[in-house]
Amino acid sequence: MIAGHFGLAAAVKAGRPAIPVWTLMLATAWLDVVFVPLYLSGVETIDGEGYGGGVIHADYTHSLVGALVLAALFGAVAAYRLGREAGLVLGGVVFSHWLLDLVVHRPDLPILPGNAGNLPTFGFGLWRLPAVSAVVELLMLAIGVGLYWRAAAKRDPKRARTLGLSAAAFGVVTLAADLLGV
Repeated sequence: MIAGHFGLAAAVKAGRPAIPVWTLMLATAWLDVVFVPLYLSGVETIDGEGYGGGVIHADYTHSLVGALVLAALFGAVAAYRLGREAGLVLGGVVFSHWLLDLVVHRPDLPILPGNAGNLPTFGFGLWRLPAVSAVVELLMLAIGVGLYWRAAAKRDPKRARTLGLSAAAFGVVTLAADLLGV
């Protein structure tokens, strides 16, 4: 789903041109960035392989409360460095990761970190339909890149073609890597 996350970041960039694109890309992937060391240390795990083929046990980074905490921390640091408005936007982009994952994940997203209390887990399971989820992701990416390109074209018509082609190429490579499980 990383391509869809990046599509959302591109759409946000269209409306908030002052926020550096790298911070939006980092924000949208922040839960996964924090997931990696926890995965490598065995704290969080994945059962299965491939695009949407696994059940992810990211009980800290991808719990509802964990995502809110990570979003608040990212937003606070961003607010300190980039200003209050950028911090709020970037915190929201971090949390959007959990909302988008809710749509595609199988019911493997806990409410509390570590799945404390063994409460129900959530996920609507769009990944069970790989072709449909890939189309949804492609649409999110295309819409985000399109909005980004249109906004960039209004600000700098001479660079618009280069920006649009660069964003589209990045999107295609990201989606391909996502589908191939790279």
